[in-house]
Amino acid sequence: MTDKQEMSFEEAMNQLETIVNQLEHGDVPLEKAIDLFQQGMQLSQLCGQKLAQVERKIEMIVEEDGEIRKQPFIPQTEESETLG
Repeated sequence: MTDKQEMSFEEAMNQLETIVNQLEHGDVPLEKAIDLFQQGMQLSQLCGQKLAQVERKIEMIVEEDGEIRKQPFIPQTEESETLG
């Protein structure tokens, strides 16, 4: 596995999917399954951290009453999209 800090979100997700597939099939020895589970938990945590970093970085510039200010990005949920 590559250095986790240098791994992109997509790479981490791909590795996590591979691990999940291996564990779902259940054809790995117990010790290997435990190692895979630990790796999967680390990758899951890494993905969560990367998403949190991106969320903090995303800001929308909004012009309000002739004044430009930063506003945190608030993603639309499926429910709010159907209501809007």
